[in-house]
Amino acid sequence: MLPSYLLSLREGIEAALIIGIVIGALRKIRRADLIPALWWGVLSAAAVSALAAALLTVLGLELEGPAEPIYEGATMLIAAGILTWMIFWMSQQARTLKSELEEGVHKAAASTGRRAIFWLAFVAVVREGIELALFLTASVFASDALQTAVGAALGLGTSILLGWSMFAAIVRLDLRRFFQVTGILLILFAAGLVAHGVHEFNEVGLIPAVIEHVWDANAFLPADSILGQFMQTLFGYNPTPSLTEMIAYLGYMLTIFLSLRGGRKQVEGTAAQPQP
Repeated sequence: MLPSYLLSLREGIEAALIIGIVIGALRKIRRADLIPALWWGVLSAAAVSALAAALLTVLGLELEGPAEPIYEGATMLIAAGILTWMIFWMSQQARTLKSELEEGVHKAAASTGRRAIFWLAFVAVVREGIELALFLTASVFASDALQTAVGAALGLGTSILLGWSMFAAIVRLDLRRFFQVTGILLILFAAGLVAHGVHEFNEVGLIPAVIEHVWDANAFLPADSILGQFMQTLFGYNPTPSLTEMIAYLGYMLTIFLSLRGGRKQVEGTAAQPQP
């Protein structure tokens, strides 16, 4: 439940920021008459995203035989890849997101009005929604549908409350710190998805296990215990991992660490350059 909560909370906050920036820009140029078109775009994007999540989940649950673990493994690896891209993209684009959206609103309001605002909101929100649909589908395969649905509902509800609070100036959320903390947790979740995806491919022989069980930790932390289930859902814990699972998990974490370190050095180098 926690992974789906974090995923829904983060995606919901991003969508709330986008909606708030667009509404603010429309009010700034005195085109509040276009706000209903914005909400129609948001609602349409939410409906498309919900339909995508349902179709992806139903398709995966109806598959049988070798097709089932192949589909689940591929979904988990794709979700991990998109999740990683989303984290890096948000960290790089957060500073310019507001200005880019405001520029888009000005162009839309000056051209076709309601239709342009509708599509601006639809495209911006549906991207978040389709990503969330894919993540929740992978979360269903890693845990179960009920926990995922409850976590997603709580996460989206929290994001709506936080978004409303930010716009009403009642609560000020440190978004930079929020995205840093959730980013770390979601990277760990993505690493678990990578390992779990490799495990599914091990089952059908697409990726060899090499060593089927590197160790057996069931005596210390059984997979069916409360803590074991929590660790499995959040971090992809497996008490009997294969060698390729371990390589995939550690390789992913090492790649992320080196990428973050390289990005930090690049930012520091740019900041240290003398201004003309």
